[in-house]
Amino acid sequence: MMKKIILALVLILVVVQFIPALPENSPEPQSSLLIREDIPKDVQSILKSACNDCHSNSAIWPWYAHVAPLSFWIGDHVEEGREHFNLSEWENYEPKKKAHKIEELVEMVEEKEMPLEKYVWLHSEAELSADQRATLISYFKSL
Repeated sequence: MMKKIILALVLILVVVQFIPALPENSPEPQSSLLIREDIPKDVQSILKSACNDCHSNSAIWPWYAHVAPLSFWIGDHVEEGREHFNLSEWENYEPKKKAHKIEELVEMVEEKEMPLEKYVWLHSEAELSADQRATLISYFKSL
């Protein structure tokens, strides 16, 4: 009986690998905060290293993001991140929504709620120094 249960679990894990779970990526539009020419390079660099994977349409998926059940968790997390704030969709936001997103971003960075601690565990390049936090806060407050 135990062999049948283990075999069934293995079969389920294999089948689940073929269910797409990651959101689709798309090329960055020219209006993206990640590539616009009027955005300071230091700000773009910080956004790319600390925010891109969860808050843009051009996430870089690590190998483990393609392995279920992690793929379901990561895919859901990125979809939620894109809904809250999407660097690729910045120019599509109405002015009032942009102002609200800026307030949220500044608050999350000031309170060290972003980037998420569990993300930084595996992506040390996303950990923000005090200077990087100050750069982001200063830039977004200037908008």
